[in-house]
Amino acid sequence: MRISALLLTLIATTSVSTQAMAQANAKPDRPAEPQEAQAEPEKEVFSTGVAKGRDRLDSATSTSSLKGSEAQKLGPVGLADILRTMAGIRVENGISEGNNNYTVRGLPIGSGGSKYVQIEEDGLPVVEFNDIFNMAGDSFVRADFTIGQIETIRGGSASTFATGSPGGLINLISKTGEVEGGAIQVTAGLDYDLKRVDFDYGAKLSDSLRFHVGGFYRVGEGPRETGMTSFKGGQVKLNVTKTFANGYIRAYAKLLDDRAPSYATYPVTITGTNDKPVIGNIAGFDILKDTMFSPNVSAMITLDGNNQIARYPVKNGQNPQSKSLGLEAQFELGGWTLTNRMRYANTSGEFLRGFPSTVAPLATLAASLAGTGATATYATGPDAGKPVPANANGNGLLANFFVNTYNLRNGDHFANDFRGTRVWKLGQGDLTVTGGVYVATQTIAVEALQISMVTDVVGGGRGALVNLTSAAGVAQTQDGIYAYSRNGPRLRRSFDVDYSFFAPYASVNYHFGKLAIGGSLRYDTGSARGWMVGADLGDGRNGTVSVDMNGDGRISAPETRVSALPLGRPAPVDYTFKYLSYSAGINYRAAEPLAFFARYSRGGRANADKILFTSAIDNGTGKLTASEHGFDIVRQLEGGLKFRKNGITFNATTFLAYADDHNQLNATATWTYRKYRTYGLELEGGIRRGPFSMVAGATYTKAKITEDKIDPTLTGKEPRHQPAWTLQATPQVETKYATIGASVVTITSSYAQDSNQLKMPGFTTVGGFVILHPTKAIDVALTGTNLFNAKGFLDISQASMPTTGIGWARSVQGRTLAASVRFNF
Repeated sequence: MRISALLLTLIATTSVSTQAMAQANAKPDRPAEPQEAQAEPEKEVFSTGVAKGRDRLDSATSTSSLKGSEAQKLGPVGLADILRTMAGIRVENGISEGNNNYTVRGLPIGSGGSKYVQIEEDGLPVVEFNDIFNMAGDSFVRADFTIGQIETIRGGSASTFATGSPGGLINLISKTGEVEGGAIQVTAGLDYDLKRVDFDYGAKLSDSLRFHVGGFYRVGEGPRETGMTSFKGGQVKLNVTKTFANGYIRAYAKLLDDRAPSYATYPVTITGTNDKPVIGNIAGFDILKDTMFSPNVSAMITLDGNNQIARYPVKNGQNPQSKSLGLEAQFELGGWTLTNRMRYANTSGEFLRGFPSTVAPLATLAASLAGTGATATYATGPDAGKPVPANANGNGLLANFFVNTYNLRNGDHFANDFRGTRVWKLGQGDLTVTGGVYVATQTIAVEALQISMVTDVVGGGRGALVNLTSAAGVAQTQDGIYAYSRNGPRLRRSFDVDYSFFAPYASVNYHFGKLAIGGSLRYDTGSARGWMVGADLGDGRNGTVSVDMNGDGRISAPETRVSALPLGRPAPVDYTFKYLSYSAGINYRAAEPLAFFARYSRGGRANADKILFTSAIDNGTGKLTASEHGFDIVRQLEGGLKFRKNGITFNATTFLAYADDHNQLNATATWTYRKYRTYGLELEGGIRRGPFSMVAGATYTKAKITEDKIDPTLTGKEPRHQPAWTLQATPQVETKYATIGASVVTITSSYAQDSNQLKMPGFTTVGGFVILHPTKAIDVALTGTNLFNAKGFLDISQASMPTTGIGWARSVQGRTLAASVRFNF
């Protein structure tokens, strides 16, 4: 792949610097100062996942950061689209604003979210579990002007300085008003429907009091055609800081109420071979621009968590709602630095998505659901009541379309992290000692509901529901609904579980001369208390009933296929868990610009809803059937080098990791219990020469399922969706009057499923930005994503080449262009 080779070459060049290169790329505005008058050597202080903020070259960790101002250059995109440009992070985006997948170092993405990587805001988790079914942690955060910096740490001390982060941490750090001023920006989509307003402002109210406030609001159809307003909402964040002679107190508040669609796998043609598939568009449906939702597929009608008839508008999509308050304080007392962070979030929401279970020619699908000789008529849309022609939409296809909604009744989260740090002079060095305790509670109260529809296959927000009638004239659908279930009671669930955590931790670091040696440990204990209801629990629980769903006084065929919750037979959840995490590392600062490091870490992560409704829990007592089911362990060995001098940085880290994983696959709720091994290399570089700068990264990963305890045939296979190479580069040129840049991401091929048959082809996406600065107060920007309309597949449901030549897949979104005007003040 030519672009892949170019990216590797660009990354390699960031480690090379010559005087000729400097002269060619930069003309100093003034003569160089004498050596004795030059500034101190450059430093980059990093504070996430460590005991005390320190220069990166003095820390035995693998870290990256991105300024909020750099993230804004990418345009009106979500957090996933920003993080995929950062080195070392693998992101499966394309789902929309939230519920995207994140991992590092080949750690598995078993069933969505970011199980091994914790997402934080200002040093505390957004939610305790980032892989809750259909509502991953990024669903509750938004990227906007309030972000001052994004910091990430991979491996290392992340396992001991946060709960549930054995793989790493992603920390979104807010602006706090230290820099006075603000901005307001108005953005509009040029080739898609989006209107957005961003704002932020920070100022000093007195010498010791300052604040920052900001947020956004947006509305529009979005980058994929749905025929309706699919994006609507926003957030506001505020913080106020009071400083004292020996510290500060800061209060935070956030209000989030934002609606976005959940994009899923959609029909495509798949031809060629398993190793080299050719994936194309279905006639009338563009996988880069279309969805299967439309105003004609407007609502999901089903029984709710109380077995009452309810209607859920499809346009609601992902609709998280969260109100949070936080308090942070830091003081110097008696030689100790005492820090406390606390936050309470009142969280709820609705998370609706739809995807095809079967896609087939009209006659084939009609016969499979309504019998041989069945006929099809439109149930909604401009042709309602008319027969569906055999070549409908130019493809003649129908789909059995599953729609699921996960109603988060209660997702409240409380967290408090208190720590004390002190530095002593010991011999010729500094001894840094830290001790702390973390306490948290997380409620997960969810209703998981489903229905089965029949639709045609067409894009442009024009899809319609279809009725099927048997050859004997008996209707097998009702207003396009085949079953008020997912073809049976499976997966219809309700549960309400409170999780609690208590985690003391400590660390010691001794820095003398060029050498720093440190270690840390953390002991997590916790409990899960609550209940769960669903026919999936077995033991004679009935989950299928007949209900007059449309109130016409008759029971139709679909109304005999109604899923209900066996509310009279809940099962308890009542177990505890505990695990030890530790990390030890050594860092050698060989010279001012060069350091070498090595580290070994063991980190744990408690399991949540992914072990409910499985044999991990005894349905009679609520206890774990084995203590090992309550948590998973990740062990990592890493080592590398760091270089920083004269505007050039280069970091290289090799890693070896072993991970356990208890999980359920989102689409089928199949329980998995596996062990993985992964190894590889992370490269990250940056260069700045005059107006030109570039940051780049490359990650090589080789992963294997070393043991599958449920399906031994998968032992020795490569995990699905794991590319060998992930490459990023963001070059830009910045002058007084304009900034021009690009964002390039390459992902090489990977297997669609764990059986290692069908491959998803590699792909490269290119984004770009042109920002004009006609005055200090005004910026005018043109931004674009996926400029060359690359088909980049992140999920394919089929494990091997489909005999029909039709599959369903999720791709990155097609090209979007947006224009913005920003006023700085």
